[in-house]
Amino acid sequence: MLTHLRLGVDEVGRGALCGPVVCAAVVLDAAGETELRRLGLRESKQLSPHQRRAWVPRIQYIAKAWHIAWADPWEIDTLNILQATLLAMRRAVMAISLAPAICLVDGNHPIPDLPYPQQTVVDGDQTEIPIAAASVLAKVWRDEHLDQLSHEYPVYDLARNKGYASPTHRRALQRYGPSSIHRLSFRPCQVSQAKVP
Repeated sequence: MLTHLRLGVDEVGRGALCGPVVCAAVVLDAAGETELRRLGLRESKQLSPHQRRAWVPRIQYIAKAWHIAWADPWEIDTLNILQATLLAMRRAVMAISLAPAICLVDGNHPIPDLPYPQQTVVDGDQTEIPIAAASVLAKVWRDEHLDQLSHEYPVYDLARNKGYASPTHRRALQRYGPSSIHRLSFRPCQVSQAKVP
């Protein structure tokens, strides 16, 4: 275990109606944290899409390791959104070969069966640089994934709403029903048995 390394993990997409819940894990040493703080890194919600995309190569260059993982809609429907999120978080952390001194988890739910010490941090993406870095990587990856899905499922306006419950998305669900990428356990997706192929 490397005592100078801290791992941050964060998720994006918990409240969306479709697509995966995506988690990123980022390992930083003290110098990397200092550099990202000096450069002005903030959590993803405080950055524009253009700013987030610009941060990705910087974070990946400065980080000692990073990984992105996810849980698919069928896993969300099977496990529930909290357990699927924790599963995706564990996948992201366990894919990293470095053993950090501590795993900083955004929120108040620890990740089950982690072999590392961990600390939950409510609003950690606002206070902990490793979590803020993870929030940016996860957000950019998921947004790009939803942009790709928007070409396969154009009626839901996914390029704009990123799978969240916008009025356009809700109207499309009412008209066309859910698709194979929707989370059928989420109430707004239970409008019809019909599915868009």
